[in-house]
Amino acid sequence: MTNPPAIWPGADGQPIACREKLKVLAENHDEAAQILQDTFEDAVLMGVDEAAMREILAGLVAGLRSPKGRGA
Repeated sequence: MTNPPAIWPGADGQPIACREKLKVLAENHDEAAQILQDTFEDAVLMGVDEAAMREILAGLVAGLRSPKGRGA
């Protein structure tokens, strides 16, 4: 799995600096990474093509809706 990014860019272009926010972002990153890894492994072990599953998971990310009412 990948590590969380070293810098979380804010909407204003400046890095997020609040320690509590950084802690939550890192925890969320770890949780999401584990869930995605488990989902990917299950699918591949059940016979789904690896490349196809990567596209399916990328589609999930591309389809995320913004809590601000913008985006996909």
